[in-house]
Amino acid sequence: MTTVQEPLHSGFDGASTAEDVIEGIDLTGKVAVVTGGYSGIGLETARVLRAVGAEVVVPARDTERAAAALKGVDGIEVEAMDLLDPASIDAFAARFLASGRPLHILVNSAGVMATPLTRDARGYEVQFATNHLGHFQLVARLRPALRRAGGARVVSVSSWGHRFSPVLFDDPHFEHRAYDRWIAYGQSKTANILFALALDARGRADGIRAYALHPGSIVDTNLKKYLADEDLRAAGVLDADGRPLLDPERQLKTVEQGAATSVWCATSPLLAERGGVYCENSDIAPPMSAEEGREWAVGTRTAKAGVLAYAVDPVAADRLWELSERLTA
Repeated sequence: MTTVQEPLHSGFDGASTAEDVIEGIDLTGKVAVVTGGYSGIGLETARVLRAVGAEVVVPARDTERAAAALKGVDGIEVEAMDLLDPASIDAFAARFLASGRPLHILVNSAGVMATPLTRDARGYEVQFATNHLGHFQLVARLRPALRRAGGARVVSVSSWGHRFSPVLFDDPHFEHRAYDRWIAYGQSKTANILFALALDARGRADGIRAYALHPGSIVDTNLKKYLADEDLRAAGVLDADGRPLLDPERQLKTVEQGAATSVWCATSPLLAERGGVYCENSDIAPPMSAEEGREWAVGTRTAKAGVLAYAVDPVAADRLWELSERLTA
């Protein structure tokens, strides 16, 4: 398993929007599934893919809420699915496979951040279970449709929050150590990146390529649900009056800018021969040193793009794949 974290100089930057990066691309006849596709950057991702011709399916735990959010976007299908319910994931995948459709694009955009310690029915920590394990199971069940596409992309929305923590293989569910919501979040986001690396290695022979990305810091999403205004001010994303700060050069983005890298990973011709990479600002991100990662994690929050070595380690990617198979049966 190899990965090359080398920027392509795509011509886009942090200010580019999802509509900018998909200009000139026609997805007529293609099928896309977007988890979390009814709020925040997931909704914008689904909208833009649909606007250029893709058939878009949005699985949602709350189908009524999803339908209401997507009311102004014609032609997007809403299906029931809960990432914390394995039976629900299997049922959604079974329905999709029964339709006989190929799956050209799967964007794993749903997620939670900085939750209090919560466990699902299996006893799994919720951030790891939602952000990684639910999507791992979904991809596994949809593999036949991805193979049928004859060229598919799986895009996982990670975060530069992966710099908070590697995957804690000896205790991923915080059963034997004190819970820290940011360590748990960082672990889940590192898992997204390692998953893309492992999936790309296993899927490329079948035409399946995989990518992970940091969308930017976007305040106007449901991810901030568990954060107080003082948390957001400390993170440098709100001003003293509680207004969102926007500065794409510092990765402080609008929803339209935040969805750009997801859409770029899902559609860019520049990635035709590249997979298993982590991207920022609609380009492949460079490596980041461990020291830079530590400085960022303790509060500098510099906007420098980059991925830490532990998140693109092929040995860790294999280990995560094996752990995920056991945990999802």
